[in-house]
Amino acid sequence: MNSYKVSVVIPLYNSEKTILRALDSVINQTYKCDIEIIIVDDGSSDNGRAIVENYIDNNVTNIKMLIVQKANGGASSARNVGLKMASGEWIALLDSDDEWLPNKLYRQFEEIQKYPDMDFIATTRNGERINSILWKRLTNLSRISVKNLLIRFVFVVPTVLFKRSILEEVGYFDERLKYAEEGNYFIRIASKFNCYLLNESLVITGGGKAHFGESGLSGNIKEMEKGELRNIRYAYESKLINLIEYLFVVTFSLLKYFRRVLIVKFLR
Repeated sequence: MNSYKVSVVIPLYNSEKTILRALDSVINQTYKCDIEIIIVDDGSSDNGRAIVENYIDNNVTNIKMLIVQKANGGASSARNVGLKMASGEWIALLDSDDEWLPNKLYRQFEEIQKYPDMDFIATTRNGERINSILWKRLTNLSRISVKNLLIRFVFVVPTVLFKRSILEEVGYFDERLKYAEEGNYFIRIASKFNCYLLNESLVITGGGKAHFGESGLSGNIKEMEKGELRNIRYAYESKLINLIEYLFVVTFSLLKYFRRVLIVKFLR
């Protein structure tokens, strides 16, 4: 298998209890390639930065690690700082409270070797396997379009790996958005590049907790729904979907939202 240089961008915000697990999961990848880890401290007030600095000082691997500090501006602004510093041919994103399984990069690059036209590849997480997106049956490796994403958003930040060259055409995360900002970014990528889902669970997010209704940004399902509706509107205004598709996707999104509300109330 060819060896590539990979830049791993990790925003850090008050994650002193989980950041080492995230870093270890990158260090322990079975795919031994040229890796750099860029940790962006987004104005943390805990001991996270000191913990990372100590980790870097005691690093005995060939993996390059650096931490940079910025004023608090949110995950998107922190990711953008890291993306602008990235020098790898491929970029992977990871959050400070998530972790990769050891063969995550190996399996992604194994598929990239088979399909040279692949620009972006995500995986599933937390033991999940996605069988379909409405009428579209998903196999172990499936091409994902903008319309697929609008029906079911299958790309999750800590699972993605993509070519650095994408940045030259698509740019960066929209820092004005607080909710579903990754949805906006990946829709923009999928509208121009070949994006795939590897239907294998290779990442643990949030300690394996539920995807919604928990603490953190994903716990605010009302605001997340507003973000999703905004992304659907963006797709329509960008002529990625027509009016009939727009109305259908909005209706479908609202039905999913009300279902989530009922599930959360039942769990409580």
